[in-house]
Amino acid sequence: MLFWLTLAAATAWLLWYMVTVPGTSYSGALKPLAAEQRPLADNLRGHVTAVASREHNVWNLPALEALAQYIERTLAGLGYAVSTQRFESGGVEVRNIEVEAKGSGRPSEIIVVGAHYDSVIGATGANDNGSGVAAVLELARLMREEKVERTLRFVAFANEEPPFFKSGQMGSRVYARRLKARGENIVAMFSLETIGYFSDRPGSQRYPFPLGFFYPSTGNFLAFVSSLGSRPLLHQALASFRRHAEFPSEGVAAPAFIPGVDWSDHWSFWKEDYPALMVTDTAPYRYPHYHSAQDTPDKVDYERLTRVVTGLHRMLRELAQVHLAP
Repeated sequence: MLFWLTLAAATAWLLWYMVTVPGTSYSGALKPLAAEQRPLADNLRGHVTAVASREHNVWNLPALEALAQYIERTLAGLGYAVSTQRFESGGVEVRNIEVEAKGSGRPSEIIVVGAHYDSVIGATGANDNGSGVAAVLELARLMREEKVERTLRFVAFANEEPPFFKSGQMGSRVYARRLKARGENIVAMFSLETIGYFSDRPGSQRYPFPLGFFYPSTGNFLAFVSSLGSRPLLHQALASFRRHAEFPSEGVAAPAFIPGVDWSDHWSFWKEDYPALMVTDTAPYRYPHYHSAQDTPDKVDYERLTRVVTGLHRMLRELAQVHLAP
């Protein structure tokens, strides 16, 4: 009997540890976009349309190359010096694309904001992951003139989708290994993964067991997902987002064996013991067009995506200044 009581208490404590997060999620009606947010919404729509014009991966290499050039051209047009990390995949060359805004006070402390730019076979990838790429590009634009203490690095990764996921040819895996080999001090990594679909319909949100007992059944929120080891970063990031964003948000720090917790590029950073988390609309647990030919630009909610990016911008601006817990 004592064993079962101890097990029940340990399980209850673990669940509390996973789901307890700081701050309060925004609730109530969303306000109309401010006038200064309208250009951001237009830019996001333009980026998603450019990303998701056709399937783009190593099996559609001309489209992948055209997209890589679009990302490079966009970032260069913002005044950044664009760097690439080229590597071979399936007998062809692909690349990760990187720019950075150097910190003025603690430049060796680096925050990485990244998204994969390949699409799964058979899909043009508007939400997965045109929404993430668009957000990275616009966050790079918004942060270009900010004076920050830490260095901000914006990265577009190749080869996140199967069959490269969790392999040595996954773009973020190649990138994170290089960071570790160079001894770079990554204090935070944010993987922007499928962040453009929201629903106010009750029952629109699903979860892997046992998370459904603790979170809303309506899929109108942005989710912050970390490992147990990255829980301090999750708490700081989510608290900051909730202070600055008028948009619903939820957070969880969970073991990677729960399906979905490690399903993006943040996994590659966990493998190198860097603090990292995924920012997502929860992908297959909400989005009905996940990994399908119907994942097209018209499915993305650009007004809500604009609110999400506005909140992430303000969050990054704060995290690039304040002390981050190890």
